[in-house]
Amino acid sequence: MLVFAASDKGGTGRSVTSANLAYQRALAGDDVCYLDFDFGSPTAAAVFDVPDAHRAAEDSGLHAYLTGEVAEPAAIDVWAHTEHRVLRSRPPGSGRLMLLPGDLGGGEFATTSDTLRRCVDLLLRLHGEYDLIVVDLSAGRSYAVDMALEATSQRELRGVPARWLVFHRWTRQHVAAAADLVHGKRGIIAGGVARGHDEAALHGAIRFVRAAVPDPESPVSATQSAWMRACDDDLRQLAARQGIGHSQVLGSVPLEPVLQWREQLITDEDVLDSQIAATETWQALSELAVRLADDKYWEEA
Repeated sequence: MLVFAASDKGGTGRSVTSANLAYQRALAGDDVCYLDFDFGSPTAAAVFDVPDAHRAAEDSGLHAYLTGEVAEPAAIDVWAHTEHRVLRSRPPGSGRLMLLPGDLGGGEFATTSDTLRRCVDLLLRLHGEYDLIVVDLSAGRSYAVDMALEATSQRELRGVPARWLVFHRWTRQHVAAAADLVHGKRGIIAGGVARGHDEAALHGAIRFVRAAVPDPESPVSATQSAWMRACDDDLRQLAARQGIGHSQVLGSVPLEPVLQWREQLITDEDVLDSQIAATETWQALSELAVRLADDKYWEEA
């Protein structure tokens, strides 16, 4: 299955959350491959704590592969090359976790017939090798999003299951921007239909993830808590009006210092031993990873 991770803006937690979902699926036994298609600002290597990826991507990252500079993109085994001490001990029963890094010196580029062919060939090959391929796209209506829509409209990929996760922070600006990214006249659905996608099918393949959601019951004053609850209610109403209400949401991730300050994979050791991450965050990520592969959460409401 292909999963495309998109976001309305940068700084939404798209990369760190989708990397954590890839990690959770690998823990569950899936063979997972993570592609860093954030061509202007690839960050997945830092999230997975794989310094080797930076060296490999200097000459043969995904940017270089798609533009025809190299015949094969670099591929890094996260379990073997991460510097995260917990991840270096691959848990029994876990699947492969591979990273195809982006180029540090890359940048956005338009889709040509040659780049499209290389993209389709790569996704087809990986689909035959992995259970889950996560493609981390550049923020906004980017060339990377256009390439993903173009590639998945091709005959060769029409039979490959593909899903879209659209990440946004839980603020008025981000809710409106995420809705426009998907439903706007130049959004993902319109762009997909223009490339031959079935509108209903594409709509059904998109779910939203609310990131960095504050808890109104957190230790704040009574006045602040009441204000936060009012804001939360207002945002829920706004999201419903914008077409990204509850039935279109796969899940949400709490406001979590580890994700905000370190942008790392959260392990059970971070929750149970060092206790630097909250149990609620671990549970939210685990639940999202389960729902990602569960068809019942992708049925039309």
